[in-house]
Formats: sequence, C-alpha cells, structure tokens
Amino acid sequence: MSGVCQTLMMIVVLSCGIVKVQSKTKENKELLIGGLFPMSGDGWSGGQACLPATQMALKDVNNRQDLLPGYTLKLSVKNSECQPGLGLHKMYELLYKQDTKIVLLSGCSLVSTFVAQAAHMWNLIVLSYGSSSPALSNRDRFPTFFRTHPSATINNPTRVKMFQQWGWKRIATIQQTEEVFTSTVQDLEERLKDSGIEIAVRANFLTDPEHAVRTLKRQDARIIVGVFYETMARKVMCQAYKLKLYGKKYVWFLIGWYPDNWYMQSESDVNCTVDEMKVVLEGHMTTEALVLYKEKNVTETGLTASKFTERLNKALNVSDPTRIVGYVEAPLAYDAIWALAFALNRSINSLKLKSMSIDDFVYSNQQIAEDIYSSVNRTKFLGVSGPVSFTAQGDRISWTQIEQMTGGVYKKIAFYDYSHDVLEWNSTNPVRWIDGRPPQDSTIIQTELLLIDQTLYITMSTLAVLGILCGVIALCYTTRLMGSVLWDLNTLCVVGFIVCLLCVFMSGLDGRYLNKDHLLVVCQIKAWTLCVGFTLAYGSLFSKITVVYRMNTKKKKSLKQELSTLQLAAIVGFLLLVDLVILVTWHLVNTQYIITDSFALENPQNSLQDIKRQPIQQHCTSENLHIWIGLIFSYKGLLLIIGVLFSYDTRRADQQPFEDGRFIRMAIYNVAVLSFITAPVMLIINGQQNATFTFLSAAIILSSIISIGLICLPKILRLHSSSKNASNESLHLMTACNNQQYKQLQQQNDKLKEEIKQKENILHMLRDFKPSKTTDGNLESTAEL
Repeated sequence: MSGVCQTLMMIVVLSCGIVKVQSKTKENKELLIGGLFPMSGDGWSGGQACLPATQMALKDVNNRQDLLPGYTLKLSVKNSECQPGLGLHKMYELLYKQDTKIVLLSGCSLVSTFVAQAAHMWNLIVLSYGSSSPALSNRDRFPTFFRTHPSATINNPTRVKMFQQWGWKRIATIQQTEEVFTSTVQDLEERLKDSGIEIAVRANFLTDPEHAVRTLKRQDARIIVGVFYETMARKVMCQAYKLKLYGKKYVWFLIGWYPDNWYMQSESDVNCTVDEMKVVLEGHMTTEALVLYKEKNVTETGLTASKFTERLNKALNVSDPTRIVGYVEAPLAYDAIWALAFALNRSINSLKLKSMSIDDFVYSNQQIAEDIYSSVNRTKFLGVSGPVSFTAQGDRISWTQIEQMTGGVYKKIAFYDYSHDVLEWNSTNPVRWIDGRPPQDSTIIQTELLLIDQTLYITMSTLAVLGILCGVIALCYTTRLMGSVLWDLNTLCVVGFIVCLLCVFMSGLDGRYLNKDHLLVVCQIKAWTLCVGFTLAYGSLFSKITVVYRMNTKKKKSLKQELSTLQLAAIVGFLLLVDLVILVTWHLVNTQYIITDSFALENPQNSLQDIKRQPIQQHCTSENLHIWIGLIFSYKGLLLIIGVLFSYDTRRADQQPFEDGRFIRMAIYNVAVLSFITAPVMLIINGQQNATFTFLSAAIILSSIISIGLICLPKILRLHSSSKNASNESLHLMTACNNQQYKQLQQQNDKLKEEIKQKENILHMLRDFKPSKTTDGNLESTAEL
C-alpha cells in the first residue's frame, strides 16, 4: 500500500512539472533549476529516491537566511526514463517551454552524456547526482559538466589496492557493452598494468551474458570484476550459479550502488531462486564511493548523516526504503542542491563586484556562465555524503567504501582514501573467507620436468656396458688373427658398434643430471656419435657385402683386385664424408637449441589444494629439424635397403671371398630390421621420455650385441678350438686361407697323385718282366717293350 502511495506522489509531482518550495519572503526572486530525473523505465530509475532527497535539500537551502539572500531556488522536473533521446527532448522542453534555467540537474550517465554535450551551447552548467561514466571526465566533450556522484573509475584505485593487499596478479573482467562500463574497464586495465597486475580474461556482452560467463569458466577466472546494470547483474550471477562459478575458489567484485536487496527481485528471464542467488553471492564484494558521511558530527548542511537518513526514510514512507531504486544515491542528490546553492551564492557576490547580477542571466550570456562555472569549480564543503569538492575535470573527490555480503547481508569491511592512499579496515566487520584465507588468483601450476626413470636408465646403461665389454673382448681375440684387410674391417665394425652403445648413456642424460647448456652440448655430441658409429659399423658390413656382390656379377675381375684395401676403405670413407657434410651443414645453417614442451594439466594425487600438475619436457631441436632428420634417414635407409638386396642376391653365390659371408648377411639383416622398426616408432612416441629411451636403447643394444656376436663369435670359437688341438694344422691352414686357394691346392694334389700312380704302374710292369732266347741266340723283346 505504501508503494502505491509513493507512486501516486511521483505522478502528482511530474504532472505539476514544477516543485515549488516555500520562499524566505514573498519578495525573493526565483532561480530556476531544470531537473531530469529517471523515475521509471528499463534503465536506472534512481529518481524515485533522489527526487525526494532533492526536495528536502531545496527546502533546507531556502530556509537558510545566510544563503542566497533575496533568492529562492525552484526546481522544474522532467522524467527522462534514463533514455538519451527522451532526455534530450525533455531538456528542450525545459529550455524553451518554461522560463530561463540557470543550471541543469541530470541523473543517469546515458542521459548526462547527451545533455552535457549540448548544454554548453546554452552556456548552462550541468550538475549530475547519479552519473558515474568515466567518459564524462572528458573536458573537451563536456566542458560545463560537474557531478556529485564520483566517477566509476574512483572504484578502480580501490580495487587495485585490494588486489595488492591480497597478492592477486591475475584478474578477470566481465562487462555490459555500455560506454560507462567500457571506459571503466579501460581505466582499470591501465591502472592494473602500472601495478604489475594482468587482466587475463576479458568478457563482455550486450543482452545475454551466458557466453561471457562461460568464457570466464573456460579461462579459469578466479578474481572477477563485474560492471553492469542491476538487471544484468541478476542474469550474470544466475548464470554463474549454473556454471558453479562461486565458492571458496572465487571472488566477485560488483558495483556497490545496487539496492541491498537487488538480487531478490524476480524476473521472467532469470530462473534462479533467491536462495540460489544468496549462494552464488556469498562472500562477494562491492566497491562504491562513500555516499553517506561515516562520522556523527553535523555537516555544513545542518544535518548529520543519520538525521538525513531519518528524514529521507520518513519522506519515502515505505516499510523498507532501501528497496527504493536510487536510495543509495539520495545523499548525492541532496548534496548536489547544496553545492549549487554554495556556488550560486558565491557567484551572486562576485557578480556584484563586476556590477552585474545573476538575474541578468540568459542563454547567450557567456560571462555570467563563466562566473557560475568558476564558483562551482571552487565549491568545497562537508555534506551528508562526505567532503564535497571537484577536480579540474568536474569529478567528485571522495572516499570509497568496500562491502562484503555474508549471510545475505552487506557489511562494510573497509574504507579507502585515494588522495592519501590509505586503506582503513573496519575491525568490527572483518573480511570473511569461505576457506578461511584469500583464494588464489588462479590454479597453482606446479611444473614437473619429465625425467627418464632412474631404474630404467641404470638397467639400460648396464646392458650397454655389457655390450661394450663384449666388443672389447671380441677385439682382443680377433686381433690375434689380423694380417689381412678383412680382419681390419671386422675391427672397424666392432668399434662402430661400441660407439653406438655410448649413445645409450648420452640418451639417458636429462635435466636431472645436466643444466640446459650442458644438455645442448650432449645433444650435439649424441647426433655426431650415433651417425659416425652407425656408419663405421654398418659401413664395414656394407663394404664387405658389396665385394661379394661384385665378385659374383663381374667374374672376369681377379680376386686380388676385388679385395684391394683401397676399395674397401673407400666405401667406409665415402659414407663418413657424407655424414660429415650433412652434420657440419646442419650445425652451421640451423644450430640446435633446447626447447621445453608443456603437456595437459593433471590433478595431483592426495592434494586438497587448488593445484594442477604441469608436465614439461626438455629436448633438442632446430629449425627445419624434419628436413635434416629426413635427409639422414633417407640416405642411411637407402644404404640399408641396398645392403639387404645385396645380401639376398649373394645368399647362394659361388664365390665367397669371406669365410664369414653367411654371418655378414645375418648381421646386415639384424641392423636393417631393427633400424626400419625403430626410426618410425621413435617419431611416433617422441613425447614419451621413458618409452623413447627404452625403445632407442633396446634397438642399439640388441643390434650391436647380436652383430658383434655374428661377426666375431664364430672366429673366436675356432681360435679357441685350434689352441686346444695343435695337431689339426690342416684345419688351421684352411681357416687361414681362402676357399679359392684351397681348391687350387686340392687340384694340384689330385694331379700329383695321378702322376705318381702312373709311374708306380710302370715300375710294377718292369718288375714282372722275364726275357727269352731266340734261335740265333739273341734276346727277343716284346713288341710292347
């Protein structure tokens, strides 16, 4: 019922159009003020509480005998509905359909923006009681604008101070796409940047905040500054409830000029209950200019802050006046009238010294307008909203207050004096955190360098040591058989495999043992070692199988020519030269460097804190890495394929210059198969340090030990057998000679045996021969003899 009475009262006031206040005397002259009050509409309708406060101020000013002697202030009221177009229309009505106005009074920022841009063309001062847009601080656009409502940017130093107080370095913002909020966020960003604080997430919306709130959730926003009108605030916080963007991990900072019960208003497009809104808003904070003087002493208006509140509540005549829109800003409206009264009083006196009168003011009188401007600019007094004064940009200089909602009730927890950079905490209402401590500004990311398992490294290193020992033992035995180039190639092959085994140790060295600089050196050495070791080992096998292949495809060439030292060494030397050219060019053109790769965040086990584990991995790389790796793989892969083809073609060859030809082919197959399997798998599992190390090490160890065994073990067994059986010299001779020499000796032996057999037959015939006499007494021999 009280709400209906209040509405009727407002209608009567607006229908009259003019609010008249009792004059000091009947002979006083009237100074007309044009007032634009947002009494209704979809925007901020703060005129519902600000207009009664203005009426109170007019009454109090006009009752002061020492203020504005001979004059009475009178207010003409129009409803702007917080709509810019309508506000301009109402301004024209005030200017042209009624008597001359000496000052314009405006409310919300949207209307003030357009009114203040145009008012200076009529030489009118505009004083606003409810405009907070930072854009209005631009003196070029708004040359005659003042406001008792502090700029929205006055909250930004307070926010920055609190962020610094609690050590927050990462902030998120969500704003409604309006000039007042856009400029506020821009100013906040500049201040945060100067303080070393980052705005990590920026979200904005026009009418539907759902996508913007989802962006906050997706980007892990924790400390969130929201700037939007009251109706949008309900939509934003309802969406935050649905996305669980609340609780001990989050802190919301909202605008403080909403009514205390703003979240309880029901709307068709906000499908959250009051209880749900209380849950999502629990612990959130608001920052707002101090709009009600916090001390108990009497102000220059003749009232204490509590007395003003008492009178305002009586004038509103409702059970809960805090629910009236504009109730928070009512002290600012009250002090706006007093600021005009003090300024006009000063102008009246200063104009008298110039032989001028404020009665002579018309819209074209710039001199009087400049005097009024100067008087307003110098106005300074203590009002019910606190100390009132203006900057050169027309902004109100004011303290700010910080409130926190606990249990559905706003409580003042601190005050901030920007001019002296003093943050004053309220000991009776300390800050309350859901978790007992301020939340983190983001999830704590604990980087964890992925290292090769130490047990795995020791195991593979032990196997590599065994492989190296096998190679050294093989070299010791085989050097006893050296005497031709064939065994030199076997020695070179074994040395190559030992060099490859050294790569196992280098592959397992990581950040646990080396810093980045040393790790880079090891990476470069490993690349050279693996390439050279592979070339020495496989190149020796490749040269020997090439000799076998040529002997069986070019039979006219002599064995001596095929086995020349120069040809065998040239093959290995040429392959080493190719390695040298590629590796040197790679190092000079695209030098290697260490990079750190990050992987998906993981939840640590048995941790109640807001912590995520960030696995990282260090490895060597370079520009055009795939090109260089592809070049090396291509030419070595081609050698492997050719070696396999030569081995297959010579599997049944007639001429075998090496007694270990079958084992050479097996060694080539062994190296080729493991290489063809390892290379592509390594590219696939590159990001898995343990799997990569295991696969590479296993391939090197297996291929090396098996190949060393195939090349040296048969000879070692023969050497061991010959040392025990000294009588088997022919076998030792056959082992020392090649197959071709053995065949020649066998043929010569067979030929000698045949000649010996023929001579033995002749001797046998001579022994069996008996001579006989003829008639003439001579001996007669047989025709055969």
